[in-house]
Amino acid sequence: MPTRIKKASNIGFCMGVRRAIDIITDVADKQGGVETLGALVHNQQVLKKLAEHGVSIVDNVSDIKGKTVVVSAHGVGPRVTEEIESRGLTAIDTTCPFVKRAQVAARKLADAGFYTVVFGDVDHPEVKGILGWADGKGMATLDARDLSKLEELPRKLGLLSQTTQIPKAFSRFVKDVIDIALVKDAEIRVIDTLCHDIRRRQADTLKMAKDSDIVFVIGGRNSANTKHLFELCSTVADTRLIETAAEIDPAWLKNKQKIGVTAGASTDDETIDDVMARLRDVTGE
Repeated sequence: MPTRIKKASNIGFCMGVRRAIDIITDVADKQGGVETLGALVHNQQVLKKLAEHGVSIVDNVSDIKGKTVVVSAHGVGPRVTEEIESRGLTAIDTTCPFVKRAQVAARKLADAGFYTVVFGDVDHPEVKGILGWADGKGMATLDARDLSKLEELPRKLGLLSQTTQIPKAFSRFVKDVIDIALVKDAEIRVIDTLCHDIRRRQADTLKMAKDSDIVFVIGGRNSANTKHLFELCSTVADTRLIETAAEIDPAWLKNKQKIGVTAGASTDDETIDDVMARLRDVTGE
């Protein structure tokens, strides 16, 4: 049987990442460089290319040396925005529209008296930003049992998700929260803040993976959406997470006829093309 190499139908930059990169590249080229508050995306190859345009990364507002700063696609909380404004800096906001939607949802929940629970990685910048809009009345977790650690379980709970989480995982989380928190007079509000593009990407990738002997997931190892693609594919096929074509070990392809390829939302076309070329070279396809 001849070797078949197949790419997932939804691959490469998502709308939010492409928009952010177009904005920052334009600004950097016009100004001779610009600083970003945190990494624009979690992909080293993309960040290296942005650095060639004069884009540099700062971790805190106090570290900004210029007069302009770019807010990453992951977004920030309102207090960070206020700090930027208080220093008289010009902020260029590249927050992903889906992340912005989650921020607005958190603010509305807080205004309505709800305690916001974000299903997500507490250390991820997107999640930190969303919680910032909850005005200190919220938490992030991937385990509903963490609600039991609160001194008192809030009567009104609002549930959101980090935009890149797996839908089925969020659904299970919601059910677990209901089992724990649906007590007398409780009110639980669930808002779907999952990214539509990521949802389609995950579905397309899982379909491809089910018909593959091995799947290569291309993307940054600290990229949330890339890691979720890896987790999904690992349930149905031998799966390898790589950042570049150079990481491919020919031994992985022994006795593998059906090879699948997918990529995180911040993986550029050049990196994907390099991986495809490397696979064709190794397999003789």
